[in-house]
Amino acid sequence: MILGDDMSGYSQILVDSPADGVSRITLNRPDKLNAYTTQLCAEVVDAVEHYLRDDESRVLILTGAGRGFCSGGDISGHGDAEHAALMASQLSHGREMRDGMHRVILALQRCDKPLIAMINGAAVAGGLALALACDIRVASDKAKLGDTSGRFGLLPDEGGAWLFPRAMGLDRALKMTLLAEVYDAQTACDLGLVTQVVAHDDLEAETLKLASALAKSAPLAVRLAKQMMVRASTLSLEQSLGDAALSVMITNPSDDVREGTKAFFAKRAPQFEGK
Repeated sequence: MILGDDMSGYSQILVDSPADGVSRITLNRPDKLNAYTTQLCAEVVDAVEHYLRDDESRVLILTGAGRGFCSGGDISGHGDAEHAALMASQLSHGREMRDGMHRVILALQRCDKPLIAMINGAAVAGGLALALACDIRVASDKAKLGDTSGRFGLLPDEGGAWLFPRAMGLDRALKMTLLAEVYDAQTACDLGLVTQVVAHDDLEAETLKLASALAKSAPLAVRLAKQMMVRASTLSLEQSLGDAALSVMITNPSDDVREGTKAFFAKRAPQFEGK
């Protein structure tokens, strides 16, 4: 099953379904290491919205074509004289950010279905923020991750100022950003930026294995568990427990729970339908 009503409408991303219940968005500017543009951001937001509306799609993989995951913003000015003239205004820089990568980060953060970043290469600056906006990050052992924005006098303005400290702690995030550090995949994993590192040749297979396992899990429980854990970081324990009490009113009476119980006693794999 393919996401998007009209695949010809996407010029900078590819969208497909590599396994049952699994959808994939591939950033497709390999010659630029998938540096993002306003157009690419709009296409990703549209594809994520399609994913959310499709009950058959239970897991989304985000990755990049070629050698890179995402190298951040395209600092070449997109090679467009009209774009360069537009950006001559100070206000236009903030507007472009709000209408571009900020929409992507918010769309991913608001998504209540599982998101997996399959990091095939460089994920730096805004590209690292993009990866951190996903729930799980599987990285190739050849991947490089860090924040290079300072090398250009730029800021971690794509969400990095919020995401980096939450992943690795404030002190480490400051060191990475202020010194414009880039790490190998294992170091990034040790710092908390990556969930799992796998051999480059096994990256797609291992990511699909994880995604397929998630796709077979109970959809209601998966979505509500994700929402509960994300919200818990901003709640007190008492508030979080209250959130849990409300959530079980949805899951406990569901067909999925009855199916899971039957499957357990029948010693078979459950077939969850999200009902």
